[in-house]
Amino acid sequence: MAVDEPGSLEPDMPPTLVKCLVWDLDNTLWHGTLLEDEHVVPFPAIREVIAGLDGRGILQSVCSRNDHDPTWARLRALGMADWFVVPEIGWGRKSEGVRRIAERLGFAPSAIAFIDDQPAERAEVAHHLPDVRCYRAEDAATLLDRPEFSPRTVTVDARRRRTMYRAGVRRTDERTRFTGSHEDFLRSLEMVMRIGRATEEELSRVEELTLRTSQMNATGVHYPDAALRALLDDAHHEVLVTTLTDRFGPHGAVGVVLLRKHPRVWRLRLLATSCRVVAFGAGTIILNWLVDQAARAGVHLLADFRATDRNRMMEVAYRFAGFDESPCPCGDGVVERDFTEGVQVLHLVAGARPAPETLRLIAPDLTENAVTSGGPG
Repeated sequence: MAVDEPGSLEPDMPPTLVKCLVWDLDNTLWHGTLLEDEHVVPFPAIREVIAGLDGRGILQSVCSRNDHDPTWARLRALGMADWFVVPEIGWGRKSEGVRRIAERLGFAPSAIAFIDDQPAERAEVAHHLPDVRCYRAEDAATLLDRPEFSPRTVTVDARRRRTMYRAGVRRTDERTRFTGSHEDFLRSLEMVMRIGRATEEELSRVEELTLRTSQMNATGVHYPDAALRALLDDAHHEVLVTTLTDRFGPHGAVGVVLLRKHPRVWRLRLLATSCRVVAFGAGTIILNWLVDQAARAGVHLLADFRATDRNRMMEVAYRFAGFDESPCPCGDGVVERDFTEGVQVLHLVAGARPAPETLRLIAPDLTENAVTSGGPG
């Protein structure tokens, strides 16, 4: 792949990874039913499967028809409760429980999997949530071997994903109790955003981010690790990683930028941010910073965008920052060289509006490496 070509959408895309597996309990995670035996124990190999998925950065939850308190008490007694985030234990429909889990985590249904021993329960979930992947209880031992549960790389962020999501729940709970404005709440988090040039070590985190996020991915284009590594030392490209921390702890890598630099034009080939930081306005902050950097460098700023049924919020961020479909007056021929079907090139026609100062931004000066020559792409 040439260094100035974006990654592919099809047919080389890996299978869509599962972000969260939702477990039924009775006769799925453990043998028997809790109502009949308060000393139920997990099936053989279940702990190994749960630990293996957790180590790969796949979140896990519970959706069980049981009374909450004795069920959670049994999970605690088994030393398993800490594995599960945002559990749904009660007597409602399984599809509603799975839907609430997805909403609380901020995941699309297509990122959720559900495992249950009862065909009727799986059918009910599949009917109301057709994008959720459903598995039989007897398939549990095979999950670690399935490609949808097997990310190609396991990053530092992946290994601590459960911890980061638990911190996210605490943030949400605190926001519920907070009585001031949204901007005041964001200031209270003491957030620090760092934008930096990607290193070899960070590239796997970047590739993972382009695979996992859909709501805040400007093009849906996947950049494999090899393509990104080829761009690191290319003078015409900037590969940038955004991280975020606050008083609850690190959010990990939350944004990736791929910028193609021409003498008179910068072209934003990819902007993707984690769905976890939508409420913090991460995409808008990154765009505002890029607009400012382009103005300082005296260049036009273009941005690739491919509309999907999931990334409407990213489109709003681009429009709010001043991009539209008007022709670029730059004359560098950069618009003609599109490599991905369906990608339109937006032109910055107005400067971004100032964002609320709700965090401290630490970022490089991109004007230091201005390109003085080079072909379009």
